[in-house]
Amino acid sequence: QRDTREVVAVKCVSKRSLNRASVENLLTEIEILKTIRHPHIVELKDFQWDSDHIYLIMEFCAGGDLSRFIRMRRILPEKVARIFLQQLACALKFLHDHNISHLDLKPQNILLSAPENPQLKLADFGFAQYMSPWDEKHVLRGSPLYMAPEMVCRQQYDARVDLWSVGVILYEALFGRPPFASRSFAELEEKIRSDRAVELPSRPLLSPECRDLLGQLLERDPLKRISFERFFAHPFVDMEHVPGPESLCKATNLVVEAVRKDQEGDASAALSLYCRALEYFVPALHYESDARRKEAIRAKVSQ
Repeated sequence: QRDTREVVAVKCVSKRSLNRASVENLLTEIEILKTIRHPHIVELKDFQWDSDHIYLIMEFCAGGDLSRFIRMRRILPEKVARIFLQQLACALKFLHDHNISHLDLKPQNILLSAPENPQLKLADFGFAQYMSPWDEKHVLRGSPLYMAPEMVCRQQYDARVDLWSVGVILYEALFGRPPFASRSFAELEEKIRSDRAVELPSRPLLSPECRDLLGQLLERDPLKRISFERFFAHPFVDMEHVPGPESLCKATNLVVEAVRKDQEGDASAALSLYCRALEYFVPALHYESDARRKEAIRAKVSQ
């Protein structure tokens, strides 16, 4: 942008390439992105058009997408995958609270803010819909590898299809490939339509909480699949301790309370509060990008 010298990304859509469905998808994407602001959702800064094209002026994400990030590393350590999952969960919680379903969650639609210490940014809302938890649809949307069985089988589906996609993304991050990697669409469809439970490889070793969440996300029956409420509350997601601007504030408040208990002679309560504070100091360190402030947090922890 010339006035601010800010680097942006421009999504250029040829009007000639648009049919009725793609026009509706584009309008939905603009409508949704115009009205939402969230640290883990890519920002639509403006949109313009001329006689031939429509231009979506978006926040620029220099780290590429999650698909490339995984491919370059083959697999992600559970600790790294968990941080990305927590950030994705924050974005989904925000969308869920606004009755929005993405319906095309995949690593290619998850951008990274920077090559180093990246923040996840959910993008491409072309298939997104305003859907209450009880709304059901029949329209086929999304990318087959990450598509829930009920969508592939052209059955009624609801917002829980996004949770299946989260499970496929987490599986791919941890094991290096999606659970239904196939040579053809016919083979892929056959695997997804199968009644067999999704098997998790024995290697690499994962925590019980991680395996439990994967199993509940990759439940073929949407009625048995984990709900949004249980997903957000799951110990592996642990949204209470997601790195964010409030992490340091929560940690500091607990330390102040711990010092007060210490002065009152209640050593047991003080120790408990200090331990709880540490659970916020760690995400505060992950969130902080400034080296001097990071060092100040480390110094505070070592006290």
